[in-house]
Amino acid sequence: MKIGIIGSGMVAQQLGLGFLILGHDVKLGTRHPDKLNQWLGQAGEKGSVGSFEDAAKFGELIALATLWNSGATEEAIRMAGKDNFAGKIVMDVTNPLAPGGEKQPPKLALAYPDSAGAKIQSWLPKSKVVKAFNIITAYYMANPKLKDGTPTMFIAGDDTSANTTIKEIAERWGWEVEIIGGIEQSYLLEALALIWIRYGFLHNHWKHAFKLLKE
Repeated sequence: MKIGIIGSGMVAQQLGLGFLILGHDVKLGTRHPDKLNQWLGQAGEKGSVGSFEDAAKFGELIALATLWNSGATEEAIRMAGKDNFAGKIVMDVTNPLAPGGEKQPPKLALAYPDSAGAKIQSWLPKSKVVKAFNIITAYYMANPKLKDGTPTMFIAGDDTSANTTIKEIAERWGWEVEIIGGIEQSYLLEALALIWIRYGFLHNHWKHAFKLLKE
């Protein structure tokens, strides 16, 4: 499968490497191609770089790995061309964060009943948006190996087949996966991401994940 990733930060780069490990072709969309030279060296022949529009056109599945603040995600979608998302699965990895003040963790820029996931679905009504991988650091997205066991990835989306596709990808990377409902439930995952971030700030510890325990 061809994967287009909108973004070029560490989240986008780590996701790209993860998709490459699964054998997919990956194109990262960026405004600054030069910053991805090192990534291209790691990626090999199946990895490439282009504009936001190039990545959106290329991907059969598109991952949104952009910053939220100052309208960056909406602007990236506009630059990529909304028609290039139509009919495709869009994996939303964003978190709508706002600055929390000096030496304080960030806050949510959106809260119940609103969410980044729901906004992105409204911006891309012809796409199948799935909220996923926003509750973990980039370095564990495609390699969730923690000493205390296998963590749980919670995802949310309206389309059953799209949810299944993202679930299967996550499971191949080593996650246990729970689908918690439609895209309107994204506000729960974005709040969960804030718990993950706050724990990191409080303990200066960033190698943690969530686990759903059952009896």
